[in-house]
Amino acid sequence: MIRIGDLIDNRYRVVSLLGEGGMGTVYEAVDIITKKNVALKFLKATVAQDKVNLARFEIEAKATATLNHPNIVRVISVGKYENLPYMVNELVVGQNLEDELIARGRYTFLEALDIIDQLCNAVGLAHHHGVIHRDIKPSNIYITREGLVKLGDFGIARYSDSKRVTSNTSIVGSAHYLAPEVCKGGESTPRSDIYALGINLFELITGHIPFDGESNVAIAVKQIKEKFPSPRKYIKNTPKAIEAIILKCVKKNPRDRYDSVEALQADIAKLKGNPKALKPRQSIWVKWFGFASED
Repeated sequence: MIRIGDLIDNRYRVVSLLGEGGMGTVYEAVDIITKKNVALKFLKATVAQDKVNLARFEIEAKATATLNHPNIVRVISVGKYENLPYMVNELVVGQNLEDELIARGRYTFLEALDIIDQLCNAVGLAHHHGVIHRDIKPSNIYITREGLVKLGDFGIARYSDSKRVTSNTSIVGSAHYLAPEVCKGGESTPRSDIYALGINLFELITGHIPFDGESNVAIAVKQIKEKFPSPRKYIKNTPKAIEAIILKCVKKNPRDRYDSVEALQADIAKLKGNPKALKPRQSIWVKWFGFASED
């Protein structure tokens, strides 16, 4: 059991509990050599007994260690303490995007584009190194106090040339952000991550997820069969250009999506450089009578 004040491997002094989930526990610690604060991520003892969980932990460490980028949460080192695997990550001072969305409701169009633009930096680098994240969602995205976006939690990431850790029948990742081909048991590809980026953009500007249900399976069926909703279902004045980006990201057939993160990012750059394209869409009532448009 890890306690506040413990010295891990004669280097990391545990100072506080940051959070706890089903898979593990995260502590804040001080590196007594560098004097910097870090995040210590431990697998729970019961979780560590499962070979699949251990494999995922190793994948996260291996994948992230190869990806050195400001928009990716950096893994500093890995080790074992009292037979529990742990990972030392950079400490991100800020909130995850899920908490921010709960507090704010939604983001402005420009803010949302900037967040996805920064995520494209992270995901593009990962794809360049053959790493597919497979779980891009707000709870795995962190925003520093300075507005820097960082993608973390590569625990179910997959190398494009690696073997599966789980069977074809398992839904790995949150079904809310899972591409239809993956919901059907197919292989994850870079275009599966692009699908997730589209859903994240949808959620950022609307405050809603496109599909929901009572179970992962029910949501997965909707991802496969149901028409993807327009963001105008929730925000009626969504600019056409943003709607077009989202709908291209989330085409049911992966071949119809952006062929790369760089192509998606190029369209985002065009919008960020053209404020007129980001003006809220006006209803006919605004054009004729000057009434305020409905959000």
